Amino acid sequence: MKKHVLLGVVILSFALNAGAQTIAAGDGHAFSICKDNTVRGWGQNFDGELGNGNNNNSYTPVAASGLAGVIAIAAGANHTLAIKSNGTIWSWGDNLMGALGDGTTTDHNTPVQVSGITNAIAVCGGSGHSIALKSDGTVWAWGNNAFGQLGISLSASSYTPVQTNIVSGIIAIACGDYHNLALKNDGTVWSWGFDTDGQLGQTSIIPAQVNGLTGVIAIAAGARHSLAIKSNGTIWAWGKNANGELGNGSKTSSSTPVQVSNLTGVIAIAGGMDHSLAVKNDGTVWAWGANSSGQIGDGTYTDRTTPVKVSGLSGAVAVDGGDEYSIALKADGKVWTWGFNGSGRLGDGTTLDSEIPVQPSGLCSALVLDIDEIEPLPDIHVYPNPISDYLYIKAYTAPDNNRIRIYDQMGRAVVEENLSIKELQIDMRHLPAGVYYLRTKRQGVKLIKK
Repeated sequence: MKKHVLLGVVILSFALNAGAQTIAAGDGHAFSICKDNTVRGWGQNFDGELGNGNNNNSYTPVAASGLAGVIAIAAGANHTLAIKSNGTIWSWGDNLMGALGDGTTTDHNTPVQVSGITNAIAVCGGSGHSIALKSDGTVWAWGNNAFGQLGISLSASSYTPVQTNIVSGIIAIACGDYHNLALKNDGTVWSWGFDTDGQLGQTSIIPAQVNGLTGVIAIAAGARHSLAIKSNGTIWAWGKNANGELGNGSKTSSSTPVQVSNLTGVIAIAGGMDHSLAVKNDGTVWAWGANSSGQIGDGTYTDRTTPVKVSGLSGAVAVDGGDEYSIALKADGKVWTWGFNGSGRLGDGTTLDSEIPVQPSGLCSALVLDIDEIEPLPDIHVYPNPISDYLYIKAYTAPDNNRIRIYDQMGRAVVEENLSIKELQIDMRHLPAGVYYLRTKRQGVKLIKK
């Protein structure tokens, strides 16, 4: 979400998995990318954030008008952003502060192109501002800058993208209400913007490194809290904790990262308004924080200060959190939602809250990177994993198809090699830290690049 998100998730942005930036949750609206690379949205539409040409709420999914070739989706508080396969960004919804980046402050209920941005690989939206990551590792921002959220110190808002004053080598971004995070290829996290509750993890509103945090492979932001996954699969959180959204068993806010309790093997994270979500490597979903509308998904309305398992969900690959509701994507392409259903944000055709996951009505099968398995390949030895510099692949039997490819989280082939029985060495030093997928003809394995 605005992340309230992060919204989350999100290739190298928020969410670290096969469904990265395929789903998105804003304050009161949600989106999913279909397998045909069109998008469907549902929920609140006061500002045209569904992009379907009107401003009527929709309790079931509707298509954004004239938008195809989408490979990533993100939602701000009341606006939406999409990256197309050509690297351009398109936006729609609330534009009072210039969050659509088209040079105006006019709301749009159909998609318009963000000015001057090409080669985008990740995008996120906040409350009146937006952030994009380009393939060269630079970060660009537009919209509201009242709290320095554009990363150019306290200056006027910008209705078109400006480059942030941040270090190079950025591989992931995340947006909170009025703060932002960036992950550098050395595993450090940088933050800037509003800092009411310690959500920056450092003391400067301009981009600076979060204190005491290294070895990070994924980031996410809630409204006023921040989250990170380390390479060992643990989650660390900082910022607002009034409802237990830091997951460390207390309700005391923290300006330094604290470890989320009793949760390891995490592959994806997201932040909602006052709650947090995670996907483990076994496909289960866990949540903690505020639960007044059932957004934790454990069948209760009790706040949780440590993670609890979401009821009835397995095979998940991505999550996101909005204003008192949550959304998850499973490996089979099905989307599930739970929590507050005002304006139809659960997409099930009603406005009834649900404390357990439900499915949006008539939603297309979502875009999921097709990875057959995440266990080591039976006839191929792949090592080391995680990878620092070189990857080695050894085939014990002659493969039926000797072509192997390594894909990034956007599904783009970044390495292509012929495999033989002798050992193959692949130089991975040029690739940024993150998650990759090695594919043969019929099988696959997930790789972590440190």
